Amino acid sequence: MSHIRYSAIDQAVSRIIDEIDGDITLGIPLGIGKPNPFVNALYRRIKADGKRRLNIYTALSLNKPQAHSDLEGRFLNPFVERVFADYPDLDYLSDLRDGTLPPNITVNEFFLKSGDWLGNPVAQQNYINSNYTHIARDMAHNGVNVVAQAVAAREDEAGLRISLACNTDVPTDLFELLKPRREAGEKIFAVGMINHNLPYMVNDAEVSPDLFDIIIDDPAGTHTLFSTPNMKVTQADYAIGLHTSTLVQDGGTLQIGIGSLGDAIAHSLIMRQHDNANYTTLIRRLNQGNPMKPDQETTPFTKGLYGCSEMFVNGFLKLMQAGIVRKPVYGHAGLQKLLNQGLLTDKVTPHTLRILREHGLIGSPLDGDDVSFLIRHGIFHEDCSFEDGQLHAGEAVVGNDLDDSDVLQGIIAHCLGQQLAGGIIMHGGFFLGPRDFYDTLRGMSEAERERICMTSITFINHLYEDRYGTEALKRAQRVKARFINTCMMTTLSGAHVSDGLENGKVVSGVGGQYNFVAQAHELPDARSILMMRSHRMVDGEVKSNIVTHYGHITIPRHLRDMLVTEYGVADLRAKNDSDIIKALLNVTDSRCQEELREWAVAQGKLSADYMIPRVHCDNTPESLAARLEPFQQSLPAFPFGTDFTKDELAIVKALMALKASTENPLSLMKAVINSVFKDHEVPHSYLERMGLEEAHGLKERVMRRLFMGNF
Repeated sequence: MSHIRYSAIDQAVSRIIDEIDGDITLGIPLGIGKPNPFVNALYRRIKADGKRRLNIYTALSLNKPQAHSDLEGRFLNPFVERVFADYPDLDYLSDLRDGTLPPNITVNEFFLKSGDWLGNPVAQQNYINSNYTHIARDMAHNGVNVVAQAVAAREDEAGLRISLACNTDVPTDLFELLKPRREAGEKIFAVGMINHNLPYMVNDAEVSPDLFDIIIDDPAGTHTLFSTPNMKVTQADYAIGLHTSTLVQDGGTLQIGIGSLGDAIAHSLIMRQHDNANYTTLIRRLNQGNPMKPDQETTPFTKGLYGCSEMFVNGFLKLMQAGIVRKPVYGHAGLQKLLNQGLLTDKVTPHTLRILREHGLIGSPLDGDDVSFLIRHGIFHEDCSFEDGQLHAGEAVVGNDLDDSDVLQGIIAHCLGQQLAGGIIMHGGFFLGPRDFYDTLRGMSEAERERICMTSITFINHLYEDRYGTEALKRAQRVKARFINTCMMTTLSGAHVSDGLENGKVVSGVGGQYNFVAQAHELPDARSILMMRSHRMVDGEVKSNIVTHYGHITIPRHLRDMLVTEYGVADLRAKNDSDIIKALLNVTDSRCQEELREWAVAQGKLSADYMIPRVHCDNTPESLAARLEPFQQSLPAFPFGTDFTKDELAIVKALMALKASTENPLSLMKAVINSVFKDHEVPHSYLERMGLEEAHGLKERVMRRLFMGNF
């Protein structure tokens, strides 16, 4: 097919509405790959019509943060204006939140913004529970007839070039699945809307413009990208990240996620590489003298890591800049295996040809396929070719018989390259991050960009043979893989809760977690690592996140592997039920250990005389703080910077204290009394930032006093 280019969004919307009879079923990517202005225009037209249906299938819909009080708005609104600028909110998301979504429009999400939709019945009812690898299949099954995506673009002498940029995850699979319906004559539109602010990614992300029926280049399509400001990394987060960082093995494969725990891991790995003496001292202190487990390492990375993650996050970029994620993998299983075995390196020498021939990757005399393979991987120069049964180097005929010593010397002199080409250090399915993350991607050199391959989620999350036929390649590339994810709760049997509650409400979604956990059990030297904070506070009470049992699970107990809390690593693989419980008790907050131990004894799952080892009976925030205190300068609250100013960080702390008090009537009363009867010195800049330098009227005076009372 060939594309039609529109300079106005409404023109494209009109064409789609005119040419599709009946319902429109729209499939759009998760995160920032949504073409918001196009989606809003289509949504408004169908909403105004009232008769036709619009069914939307997507995930992780994102609108700008909203304040929930006057005081919060005074802080948040200037921040949102500065950071999110002209980012256009999604109309369907605003209406869904407000309860005004019209009856002729349905929004089906495969993954929800964590915790945001627990109280929204419509969002809960229309959530679709699927593995990330099945989303394209499910969209096709539900009759998607419009696929729309924000794309990056370049113009050169060859014309328009298009990149799927931030979302290669689902579209490449979805377009393939829709082919049979297209070929049967069904009207299906693929729409690409250019956002010139999107980083242009190459390799698998670069596609023909003719993949789309419609390409829109309307100035309204170029807007600020939604960013996720870096979150504060707490002491507990750092402890979890530090423990986890010892499980990452040199020369291995890494998958991590977004958020403070992901930043904690990345910062810990950077410490391990560049401040190793301090790092190893910190690890010893954190472990209270316990010996390291066989799977743990603290030495710097001499080989480096390869990144393979559904989400390409800021932490990966920092690890690349630190020279840790630097290990290339190559797109040929046989070649990759020889590299893994140490029989080849990425340096090309005459030895390279000999090893390739000994292992059957090339023959002699060389044929066209051999020469193509050698050129593709940089073993031969690009000016080499195979014509009329002969190997050519430019204009010269070199010959192709490797057994002829003169020919071989000619090949070495005229054809041999210096280094393998096409190495990828990072495979990702989609990306999302803070503003400087996008800035860095946009500012990369072409050589840096070529080492990153945004690709299909099927390739990344799914191990087994698929339509790409790549299982052998994935197995060769993903050596010593560490698939690191988070969970909310873990049961004493080793099952994990990551996406929902036992009352059926969905917190977020399964995403790719199940796929990565399953991969860890199928790859011979891989491990699944789930990170979890040991406890949470509910109405001032400590509640353990390690629980006796739970009415909903995401990862079943038979796929248990490693759990990391701030108090250490629980290795659950291959253990019997009693030993699973013992390992989990060792990383439980000590305020909750005895209750869990007694329950396990009462159920007959633990011997009545079992006592938790003394070294694990001091698992408290106070003890953890004492162990980390000497290293505070090495553990900054925002290791990768923040969009908040220094004043804003101080204000956030005060607002959080005030919010906590408003959720507890007794604490609120104390806060009111404290603010009325005590004077608090607050920098004028804080009051100015909040618009409270002058308070007019009773409401503003009370607000000012409460705000000042929390410093």
